Amino acid sequence: MGKLQSKTSFHTSQYRANGSVEEMGPVRAVQQHGPAHTDAVTSVAALKPDLCVSGGRDKSVAVWSWRSGAALRRFIGHKREVTKVTSALDSNRVFSASRDKTVMMWELHGTSGPSQHFPGHDLVVTGLAVSPDASQLCTGSRDNTVCKWDTETGECLGRAAISRNLVTHLCWVPGEPYVIQTSEDKTIRMWDSRELQVAHTFPAKRHIQTCCDVSLDGRYCLSSSSGSAGEGGEATLWDLRQTRNQVCEYKGHFQTTTSCVFLPRGPALVPSIATSSYDSTVKVWDRDTGGRG
Repeated sequence: MGKLQSKTSFHTSQYRANGSVEEMGPVRAVQQHGPAHTDAVTSVAALKPDLCVSGGRDKSVAVWSWRSGAALRRFIGHKREVTKVTSALDSNRVFSASRDKTVMMWELHGTSGPSQHFPGHDLVVTGLAVSPDASQLCTGSRDNTVCKWDTETGECLGRAAISRNLVTHLCWVPGEPYVIQTSEDKTIRMWDSRELQVAHTFPAKRHIQTCCDVSLDGRYCLSSSSGSAGEGGEATLWDLRQTRNQVCEYKGHFQTTTSCVFLPRGPALVPSIATSSYDSTVKVWDRDTGGRG
């Protein structure tokens, strides 16, 4: 429990149109990372191409190297479970949110203690989004508020409250001053971070929206839904350009879809997304057609 693992499959697989799978044989050994957390890992995020950061129920934050399979740093400062971790890509700053109602900033090459605190929420912090230059941070909470912070000074630059807006996730739109937010009120909102005002609200879904992600080109947004017994549990692709319409839905999970991400696109690969669910599966989808595999 609490062990972060990088499990590269023992086999390559060929997926056929009829749903069958043909195993092609072993290709690589499993790389297992030794434990740095003493309890369950609750959040993982990319830090640099060869590094990631994780948060756990043990109240700690750890930085990992995928190359060596080792935990490089471990930060301790939160009083309760870490709920979210994030970082601006290629930044040396790591941000963590906790059930202790606070957010902390850590320096990858600094001391083991936090370099900045961001107190101010009244309930557990459930959303984190950092600007591409890591100068500003947006946070969201179950207290129905979204806040904007100066990461250098720790000053709260703005606070907005919307009734029943129990934030579940936040992500920054690359190259834009916009932040996407999902909520337990079944809506996806686009915030203009400059004035911390809602710039657009997407049509409400039938179920709680659990997570969101934005493509690297800033053109599309993903959201995922709660669900059970085959109802709900879908992921939805939204156009972030002028029309801001729903583009595609990805249906196939039987329970809540907890996470959704855009996958890096190789030169010979179609645009793809991945989703994970309480039904114990991770699915990869063709972004444009909604097909699996």
